[in-house]
Order: sequence, then C-alpha cells, then structure tokens
Amino acid sequence: MATALLILGILCLGYYISLTFFGMDFSIVWLLAGLFFCFLGYFLGWTRLWTMLPKGVKASLCVLLLAGVLFFVFLEALIISGMGGHPRKDLDYVIVLGAQVRGDHPSRALRKRIEKAADYLEKNPSAKAILSGGQGPGEEMTEAVCIQRELLKMGIDKERMILEENSTSTWENLDFCAELAPVKEKRVGLVTQNFHVYRSLKLAKRQGYEKVYGIPAPSQWSYQPHFMVREAFALVKEKLVGNI
Repeated sequence: MATALLILGILCLGYYISLTFFGMDFSIVWLLAGLFFCFLGYFLGWTRLWTMLPKGVKASLCVLLLAGVLFFVFLEALIISGMGGHPRKDLDYVIVLGAQVRGDHPSRALRKRIEKAADYLEKNPSAKAILSGGQGPGEEMTEAVCIQRELLKMGIDKERMILEENSTSTWENLDFCAELAPVKEKRVGLVTQNFHVYRSLKLAKRQGYEKVYGIPAPSQWSYQPHFMVREAFALVKEKLVGNI
C-alpha cells in the first residue's frame, strides 16, 4: 500500500509538471495531490507513527479518507452521466458556449465545439445558433465572433446565427442568451466539452430552461483527467454559491 501511494504521488507530480509546462490552469491540485500521496505513503510505510496511533484515531482517519473518496467518485459519476448520448434532432436553438480564443484563433477546445455545432446545424437546417462568449485577456476578438467566423468558413448561413458577446462565465452565457431569444421555452441544445455538459445543464435548468439538452464535444484525451478533476471542484463551487 505504501509503495503504491508513493508511485501514485510521483505520477501526480509528473502530471503537474506537464500541465504547468503547457500553462494549464488549476494544475496546482495535482501538486497538492502528489505531495499528499507521497506523504501518506511515507507515513504508512517508513515511520512507526501509524502503529502508535490509538485505534479510535486510526478508525476516524480511515472513515474520513473513505468518505472523501466516495464523495469524489459520486461527483465524477455525475460528470460522466452527462458525457454520452446523442442530441435531439428537432432543437429550435443551439447555444455554443464560449471557450478561450488564442489571439484571433479558437483554442483546441473551442475548435471542437465549433465543429460539433457545425455538424449539428448542417444536419438540422431549421435550428438557429446562439454564439456566446465575451472577450478575455489575450483574445483579439470576442469568443462569439470567433465562433461565427469559423462557422461561416464551414458553410453555415450567417442569418442563422445570433451573437452574445458580453458573457464571461457559463452562468452568464446562459443568462445573456435568454435575453436575445426565447430559449427558456424552446428546445435548446448546449454545445460544450463532454465533461462540462452535466454542470451546464444544471445551470440552465436553475435559470428556468425547460427543454435543454447536451451536445457533447470531445476534449483532448491527455488532459481529460485534469478536466474531470477540475470539473468536480467546479460543481462543488456552483453548489455552494447556489447556482445548482
């Protein structure tokens, strides 16, 4: 057990280094996890402190650790529940949630969302698209404009697009889109990364969206563990602030 924990800790530290090298946000969680597992492995395998603890203390620590693991597994199960499935074919609107724009080009994540939206819009010519996302640091245009530009290149008619260019979060994406079109009463699909579908749907339903469905876009496999862990923390945060 101690050796396995040390190996797990080293793997987490290595993953942290790779994420940091590529400038991934929230990577510090892997540093903390690596240090925790390394310490736990050392504590259990190479010191006598564990054997010296009273049985009641040992039992309490084990219960706390098990509860934490089960809670994390529960959160991940919720996230996974939104990752599969196929979108309805009769949606009235498709909301493309914004993601980072690098200069004047979509990031890899945003590119995947755009491709997914284009595929749906091509197969469902009656659906309209609401392109959502403001302009953040390092972005030369709003995310909405970037999405529109790429969809135009893919042959989607500009008349089918509505731009929402002021939002800076998923909550604002959904809130501001509802000011531009009657999406809360219509059949609406949310285009976002697969790990983000569950939270997005919960936020939409909290805001009064009645018929909302996920349209999951793939994410880069090498970053998927990080995205899944980050999303679990995001779910907890949204719950604490009352958004879900």
